[in-house]
Amino acid sequence: MASLVKQTHHLSLLPTCNATIQSPKQYPSPNIPFKSQFHGSTLTFSIPSSSSSFTPLITKKTSLNPIVAAKVNKGSVPPSFTLKDQDGKNVSLSKFKGKPVVVYFYPADETPGCTKQACAFRDSYEKFKKAGAQVVGISGDDAASHKAFAKKYRLPYTLLSDEDNKVRKEWGVPSDLFGTLPGRQTYVLDKNGVVQLIYNNQFQPEKHIDETLKFLQSL
Repeated sequence: MASLVKQTHHLSLLPTCNATIQSPKQYPSPNIPFKSQFHGSTLTFSIPSSSSSFTPLITKKTSLNPIVAAKVNKGSVPPSFTLKDQDGKNVSLSKFKGKPVVVYFYPADETPGCTKQACAFRDSYEKFKKAGAQVVGISGDDAASHKAFAKKYRLPYTLLSDEDNKVRKEWGVPSDLFGTLPGRQTYVLDKNGVVQLIYNNQFQPEKHIDETLKFLQSL
């Protein structure tokens, strides 16, 4: 009983992940029914005509398609990269070869959905370690932003800065909301650097942890 109480107390020391920051980086989270599936299937947006929370700017001659064909597919080896981590050190994708790695692209530090996702990866970090996998988060924020974000929420894994979105573009991460919102997509690479899983879900960020863990634990 004593050990149980101690463990509960330890968990309570972790910072809350309910971000309420109002800043230019806080992307819209409209109440839009959204169906997200594994890459290769259709992603469907359904926007009710009665919705007042989101009004896309669409002209009669505009043909919009929110789906961008990814350049990285299951079974392929993604383009390598070298980016700065939260400490300003260069980190290459090749560093993780020899063990599974979870690479997740997210819109921005300190936004509500991204904070929930980051903390969910943190809370399950030991499970990822047990599965032999490394976790790497990538967004367009600079190293200083990543450092503050990681420190505030005690994130135990690597965050990489893709300031010009070069890696995001090379990997073909699809955008959401007609290209206005950077995509939230997760890749699982095996120990040989081959992509074995691609998962996309913008509005349920914590599902990325569930799906990737389920896959890793099935190996």
